[in-house]
Amino acid sequence: MKFGIAARRDKEEALKLAYRVYDFLKVKGYEVYVDTETYSHFPHFNEEDLVSLEDMKVDVVIAIGGDGTILRIEHKTRRDIPILGINMGTLGFLSEVEPSETFFALSKLLEGEYYVDERIKLRTRLNWKVKIPDALNEVAVLTGIPGKIVHLKYYVDENVADEIRADGLIISTPTGSTGYAMSAGGPFLDPRIDGIIIAPLAPITLNARPMVIPASSEISVDILSIDREAILAVDGQFYTYLDPGVKIKIKKSPRKTKFIRFSESLYPHYLMKIKKKF
Repeated sequence: MKFGIAARRDKEEALKLAYRVYDFLKVKGYEVYVDTETYSHFPHFNEEDLVSLEDMKVDVVIAIGGDGTILRIEHKTRRDIPILGINMGTLGFLSEVEPSETFFALSKLLEGEYYVDERIKLRTRLNWKVKIPDALNEVAVLTGIPGKIVHLKYYVDENVADEIRADGLIISTPTGSTGYAMSAGGPFLDPRIDGIIIAPLAPITLNARPMVIPASSEISVDILSIDREAILAVDGQFYTYLDPGVKIKIKKSPRKTKFIRFSESLYPHYLMKIKKKF
């Protein structure tokens, strides 16, 4: 097996643990590659083992950090590489193990005692050539001016779903249901459900409510505000301004995110995470 390592760059404990994991795997004779951004903040790895996330060709990426670290890996890697998340963040909802469990988890991984949990992603297309990364959590259309609302109309499979004036609109995967969509009043969605959440963000009408639709659906969003810019945000990692009149189309991506898990049953794992984190 070949391994990649990426760590959060603002926490020394995460960088030190990344080096310990690197050394552990190298001593065992495995090929190990380190994300160049991780190295730039902790230059103690062998330089011949450095590679960017975009060019990483490994069997597993070990993410040492919080959910942001995992999302950074997802946005930059070009392949659907399974991720083992070691939580060095605040919530760490996407992570599988805590730091104290790191080497026990690595031993189980090397022995083949693990499962791969696949999660759907969302693909966004605009009516101009802007490359939008796939979303693991959510795609959000937001007002470009804090304190000012944006006027939106959205469709499900070309049928009008609603027209709102709000701070924005969140289109979320089941994975993202415990993130931004939750703050907008959206439901928790079991990751085994092949569905998408659409949640208005602080709408000014009482009848605008979150909805769950089949993941096979295509969502279209029109920006009706003619004098205000809006922002497209993907997983809190990618942002671009949207001009009035832009056509936004969102549907399930052909790609999936893969997580290394050590429990065969996803449901108890999901419930445990909800109870522990919230």
